[in-house]
Amino acid sequence: MNPKKIAETLHPLERKIIPYLKEKQSVEELISKTGLKDVEVNRALQWLKNKELITLEEEIKEIVELDSNGKTYLKEGLPERKFIKVIGQKTLTLDEIAKKTQLSNNEISVSIGLLRRKNIIYVFRKKDIIISLTEFGKKLLNEKLEEEKLLEKLPIEISKLSDSEKAVLEGLKKRKNIVKISSLKTKTAKLTTLGEEVLKIGFEENVIDKLTPEILRSKIWKQKKFRRYDIQAEVPEVYFGRRHFVNQAIDYIRSIWVGMGFKEMKGPLVQTSFWNFDALFTAQDHPVREMQDTFFLKNPEFGNLPDKKIVDNVKRAHENGFNTGSTGWQYRWSFEEAKKNVLRTHTTVLSARTIAGLKKEDLPVKYFAIGRCFRNETLDWSHLFEFDQTEGIVVGDVNFRHLIGYLKEFFKKMNYEKIRIRPAYFPYTEMSCEVEVYDENHGEWLELGGAGMLRPEVVKPLIGFETQVLAWGLGLARIIKNYYQIEDLRMLYKNDLNELRKIKEWLL
Repeated sequence: MNPKKIAETLHPLERKIIPYLKEKQSVEELISKTGLKDVEVNRALQWLKNKELITLEEEIKEIVELDSNGKTYLKEGLPERKFIKVIGQKTLTLDEIAKKTQLSNNEISVSIGLLRRKNIIYVFRKKDIIISLTEFGKKLLNEKLEEEKLLEKLPIEISKLSDSEKAVLEGLKKRKNIVKISSLKTKTAKLTTLGEEVLKIGFEENVIDKLTPEILRSKIWKQKKFRRYDIQAEVPEVYFGRRHFVNQAIDYIRSIWVGMGFKEMKGPLVQTSFWNFDALFTAQDHPVREMQDTFFLKNPEFGNLPDKKIVDNVKRAHENGFNTGSTGWQYRWSFEEAKKNVLRTHTTVLSARTIAGLKKEDLPVKYFAIGRCFRNETLDWSHLFEFDQTEGIVVGDVNFRHLIGYLKEFFKKMNYEKIRIRPAYFPYTEMSCEVEVYDENHGEWLELGGAGMLRPEVVKPLIGFETQVLAWGLGLARIIKNYYQIEDLRMLYKNDLNELRKIKEWLL
């Protein structure tokens, strides 16, 4: 890039710092010489580096400093110094030394061991332990110990210590809270060849860096030059606060159903088996009701059943078909089995509870739900044990063509252009179907949910009279993963902050 143009882009902070960078300078030196704050210097250095005008080097230095005991010993004297000073030219018992020095047992033990190794004291064992100084020890009464000399030098870089001082340091490190080692990161900067060229060109002094109302009113800008802005300069990424991308999609899906005239259904995650299975005409010996597929609660293990009339109707539907013309499942229905608490396995449980509360004068009605469900699945790229569904029912004078119309309209609003409906089987619907959409990226049809018209064995025991109910349950994860280009469903709930920052907004 043209050095002159680069010079015209420099920020006032960069202009102030760059003249000092003919020689290598640390951040601390620049702060001292320029009078700028730490954050201003670091910001200017990063900008200059982005423009390739300087090189930045980081060096980590190990610094040895005084710890809590070290600060006390520097002020009051090391334990071994007190030990030597008390003995002096005399010979004392260990008890006398302890009494006069007021040292702790640990400090006395350390002092004896260290002074004996250095041939500073004699230790005699008679009736009591008797200690005196050696000739070498007596010389140290007026000379500093190596440990004392080192403590007075602190803080200091370890690399600046001599070999003998490093050996002393190793000994001090083994003692309690005398010294501590810390790492200091230093940053130094120096001009590159391009930076030297820019510095030689010099800088226009009469430059406007920002516009203010006063500058506009006084028209000073006419006599000044504007700082050139480099629109290609690298800038740090800024991440704004937002909702989790799955919640963004849920909000959009909610707006679709509300816009189509639906009311929202809500209910607890914990349901009795009665609502989760029995009310939906799922036989009590059906494999889906086993622990391999469903999460049963241990505490509380059982819940309460609803109104006796509804329970009796559902019981009769299972045992003999109720008054629907069906023969039912032909087995003895169990109240205890129906009371078992489960984590709901589908949002269809909300549809059953809603239907049970309707009256003839309420019809026609339309309801939807978006909620969390749980199934005892092995976790892998295509299966989750905790997932979201969107559910819908339409109750009244409706038929299968209405069902297809609602589903196609929903998926078009979810940006799926090619949609097809194919026959299927579900225990509580007849007719039943599955919705498939065409995946342009993979060139194949994907199944995204099941739907159908609820069987009389489901509807009549709950509502008390015969009517048509359209119903669907759609897996939310499979619907939205195509938009986010996610192949592994586990990514939807991984909550890696870096990935959440980069994932695109929901903009359908």
